[in-house]
Amino acid sequence: MPNIPVNSQIFDLAFHPNSNVVYTGLLNGKVKAFTYDDNGVHSTAFDLRISKLSCRGLAINPDGSSLYAVGKNRTLHVIDTTTATVSETRQCVHDAPINRVAHPTPRLLATGDDDGMIKLWDPRKQDAIRRYTQHFDFISDFMCGDGTLSVMDVRSTKSEPFAHSENQEDELLSIVPFKGGTKIAVGTQLGMISIFNRNKGWGDCVDRVPGHPHSIDALCTLPSAYPSSHNTILTGSSDGLLRVIELLPTRLVGVIADHGDFPIERIAIDRAGEGRWVGSVGHDEVLRMTDLREVFEDEGGGQRQDASVDEEVEVTPLPLKKSWAAEGDEQEPASARKEDEESGNVSDAPKPKRRKKEKGDLKGRPHKRGRNQVDASPSFFSDL
Repeated sequence: MPNIPVNSQIFDLAFHPNSNVVYTGLLNGKVKAFTYDDNGVHSTAFDLRISKLSCRGLAINPDGSSLYAVGKNRTLHVIDTTTATVSETRQCVHDAPINRVAHPTPRLLATGDDDGMIKLWDPRKQDAIRRYTQHFDFISDFMCGDGTLSVMDVRSTKSEPFAHSENQEDELLSIVPFKGGTKIAVGTQLGMISIFNRNKGWGDCVDRVPGHPHSIDALCTLPSAYPSSHNTILTGSSDGLLRVIELLPTRLVGVIADHGDFPIERIAIDRAGEGRWVGSVGHDEVLRMTDLREVFEDEGGGQRQDASVDEEVEVTPLPLKKSWAAEGDEQEPASARKEDEESGNVSDAPKPKRRKKEKGDLKGRPHKRGRNQVDASPSFFSDL
């Protein structure tokens, strides 16, 4: 599993849709791009400073020609990926630091800031075409920190959301569709996966999946080439583990990457989600690249059959890690989100936003192995 050092905390990453290029947005205000081959050998493509303040979010357009970068300076930067230069700068497009940027359709861009403001942009126009103000806390992965889920129809000219859920009594951190887009999985601060059903409305979730021992900061789905992609997701957690989980029915498949003492905040799969490499980033100043073919395919190129959690499987537990907590175990919420440093100096990088609890922190309760628990290292998959 190749690791790409960047020498600064990574806030976001984006893969080029057609080429083996990955872009990272850093605490020190830089955007660094790296090329990589099928063996994971990488080299620096460009190193561009766009601000003295942190670059928090990245999004790339469908053909990969333009990379959009946002951050604490409230500015929207457009980077020409061919020339590695800033082709456009829109100063102070939000009143608060911008936390996320996304490209929901080929001709629409969305930005969300620390005050909950969401703006929609047509890249061909200078000003925002719509604004949404239903949230009052920061936008993360276009999930808000005020405990509600909102659904916006970008085709509509209205500034009100299409739907707005009830308060979920938890902080919503990440979101991903599965089951062909008919269901939505939402990761929360307390480690619960909330399931929404499009056909049942958006007022409240229809199911909750317990078991994650820490917050679920990032989610993504498998490439569609895998038979189980319709109900399998990858979760990045504040305990530093990247897990593979099947939903409905729910079971832990295994752990495929470990960031040690640092939380995982963003994960993405290359080639517009249909590639072989999954990138994960946290606070350890390293972009970790995991080859999905080594995890899910045998040497002949066929799909591996995942072992059931009810089977007896010899695995090597990760030290001081809980791959999947037994239902009913007490869970400690991660610490509150901290503001990043004003300075662009690498040496002033903040400490991790969330610290893992040390062994024995669960109020003295010994950890019990649950019926559906598997403690697995990446080597677990090599025997399947």
